[in-house]
Amino acid sequence: MVHTIAVIGGGITGVTTAYALLQRGYHVTLFERHRYAAMETSFANAGQISACNSEVWNRTATVLNGIKWMLRKDAPLLIHPQPTWHKLSWLAEFVASIPHYETNTIATARLALKARDHLFAWAQAEGIEFDLRTRGILHIYRDAAGFAHGKDVSRLLLRGGVERQTVGPAEMRAIEPAISGDFVGGFYTPDDSTGDIHLYTMGLAAAAQRKGAQLFFDHAVQSLVPTAKGVRVHTIADGAAHEAEFDAIVVCAGVASRALAASLGDRVNVYPVKGYSITVDLPDPVSREAAPVVSLLDDRARVACSRLGEGRLRVAGTAEFNGEDRDIRAGRIQPLVGWVRENFPAVNTRNAIPWAGLRPMMPNLMPRVGPGRRPGVFYNTGHGHLGWTLAAATAELVADSVQAAHPQAAA
Repeated sequence: MVHTIAVIGGGITGVTTAYALLQRGYHVTLFERHRYAAMETSFANAGQISACNSEVWNRTATVLNGIKWMLRKDAPLLIHPQPTWHKLSWLAEFVASIPHYETNTIATARLALKARDHLFAWAQAEGIEFDLRTRGILHIYRDAAGFAHGKDVSRLLLRGGVERQTVGPAEMRAIEPAISGDFVGGFYTPDDSTGDIHLYTMGLAAAAQRKGAQLFFDHAVQSLVPTAKGVRVHTIADGAAHEAEFDAIVVCAGVASRALAASLGDRVNVYPVKGYSITVDLPDPVSREAAPVVSLLDDRARVACSRLGEGRLRVAGTAEFNGEDRDIRAGRIQPLVGWVRENFPAVNTRNAIPWAGLRPMMPNLMPRVGPGRRPGVFYNTGHGHLGWTLAAATAELVADSVQAAHPQAAA
């Protein structure tokens, strides 16, 4: 018997999960509340497939910076002072996870390496074009303290299998000649890559549909109801109610996962950590020549950039704790524009399209992957700032978990 599986959410985690389940012989139905796949957090992120960015944020320094910057509207990490129970409970769990910083960083690095192989293999098998660049990622540091911490991170990443090269200012400019400014040093990860997450997710969704998946867009999930046979999914589409029963479901709903999990008796404490990006059009030869071709990470500014094709530069970053607030604020966008002007002064920033997305982040920065309390309920969510980097690996993990519970479903 081939079982029926519903995937809730059409971002990068939902679509990769649907694809992994199809490969194991399941009948897959995906529900997404937007008109297309990848219209929320998977729309305009930094573009980095970055095992080198596997360091979790659970450090005392992160907490101290959050307190110090609380009243700075342009702070790289902004925690709005208005308290909510969800925010306070999440921050308490974040602090409680500080002792697991090293273990979780190493585990994340290993997961990122596994994801990379699947991500590229699927793109090649399905002919997905997504502005892939395999020029590596360069971490840049302007201060000695940050650079020293970067050396500690490199040692941790190496224990997870990720190799970063320590480079001086001259080597940094040889890797990326376009960058300007004074630097203490940096770290270069030649095996990391960049690409357009939206194009990839759309391409893989189309491939899943060709393989037999049913994709229901504009279907907002209203409730998930356990039954004797599985789980019934209730949705609203065009004002009309729909329902269908499945043998199992996988919740990949980003920041909506917390409420859906609670309705099923599970606690999945994702918090919406907002990030911003700008997509800079490179309209002239001068801008295209002046823009970087190697992806960069600036830890102090919490900014990353990636070249997408010849004509676009994606610059993303910052972290904002303010609940499910999707507003795009000029005060949060301006630092990204200023970062481009500082580091690449000849790039024309006249046409910089702003965007904001809510990263679904667990307090320990580890994704929630696997079964829930009830039979037929599974989760693949909470990837935080590394959804693009980890999704293909966690999709395989949750598909294996589904198959372990339903072994007769193997193709």
